[in-house]
Amino acid sequence: MADDAALIVSELSTNALLHTSSGGQRGSFHLALAVAPQVIALSVTDDGGGGSAPKVEHQDQDAEQGRGLGMVSAIAHRVVVQGADGDYTVTAELLVHAQRGGHPC
Repeated sequence: MADDAALIVSELSTNALLHTSSGGQRGSFHLALAVAPQVIALSVTDDGGGGSAPKVEHQDQDAEQGRGLGMVSAIAHRVVVQGADGDYTVTAELLVHAQRGGHPC
């Protein structure tokens, strides 16, 4: 589960840096972790400026970009995108005793 959580944090953080104002000179993003007996929730909130809401893109297997949120969706039990006006929070939930095979956002 630690490897899954690390991959999720890496992908969501990278998306915030590459696709929003978070990657700008004075940009930042916020990472939150919530732990409960049944679920671990990892959330990244960006600085906005990215335009459209994050979404899973269906790329071919050789694509070098555009597959991150799809990987997160495959690992996580649930992925939720919240926000408006350009700044978004993406939350991925991992069930503590679940098997892989999450749900698309």
